[in-house]
Amino acid sequence: MEQLNSAASGPMTWGDFKNTLTQNPDLYLQFQYEEGRFVNSSFHITEIKQAPIVSVDCGGVMNSWTEVIVQLWEPSVKEAERSMKVGKALKIVELVEKSLPLNPNATLKIEFGNSKFDTRQMYPGEFVVDGETFTVNLVPDFTQCKALTRAQSCGTSSAEVSCCAPAPVNEESELVTADGDSCQPGAGCC
Repeated sequence: MEQLNSAASGPMTWGDFKNTLTQNPDLYLQFQYEEGRFVNSSFHITEIKQAPIVSVDCGGVMNSWTEVIVQLWEPSVKEAERSMKVGKALKIVELVEKSLPLNPNATLKIEFGNSKFDTRQMYPGEFVVDGETFTVNLVPDFTQCKALTRAQSCGTSSAEVSCCAPAPVNEESELVTADGDSCQPGAGCC
């Protein structure tokens, strides 16, 4: 058994993933989505998506990146004892790239779900070659607060106030009812 790479250095790019596949065309491709749980050998690559992402985080900073998402699907009836070879997956990639040139620097995600595993997008964590099998071990994607990576500043006036901290309570605010009467918070009139 040989481990080829690890996600410790961050998310993998589409170009790195494709290059690794190109070096192993004759191996059987499989995906492990949890420890000891593999996508059924009859899986299909149903589509490859390229998604340009533009976002503004909670600190008001604009971010942009591109993701390539490879979607896997398990048919309800097992169709094959062995999974497709890496070479077949590369032919699907070649067909996709005739219509949609994929950004080699895009972050790669694998999208998968079945009746026992909610559909989600995961990162390739490591590749393992074992005999005739090329396994892509998938790791979960996590949400993050980009502002926390900028010294916990969300563009607020005080470094003590963060987008991720509870909002301070303003005891002096007044609520106004429909008939124009005002009400203090906690007074029970609203």
